[in-house]
Amino acid sequence: MTGPSNPDPDPRGLSEERTPPGATPPAESGTSTGTGPYRPPRRGWASGPLLIIWSLALLFALFFLVYAILLALA
Repeated sequence: MTGPSNPDPDPRGLSEERTPPGATPPAESGTSTGTGPYRPPRRGWASGPLLIIWSLALLFALFFLVYAILLALA
């Protein structure tokens, strides 16, 4: 029967250039400031899509209000 495998190599066989077992190598910075031209963030939604969404929500609410009134009268 074999023993459990060890993912860390034997520390006696490592050179000083390699990272020792259990140590964390330095992280790479993927969010540096010079990644492209500056673009200011946009604020919120454009007025066109919001107007469409609100008008659809109003039509939806009015439809069910009229439907409820017609059911109550019948």
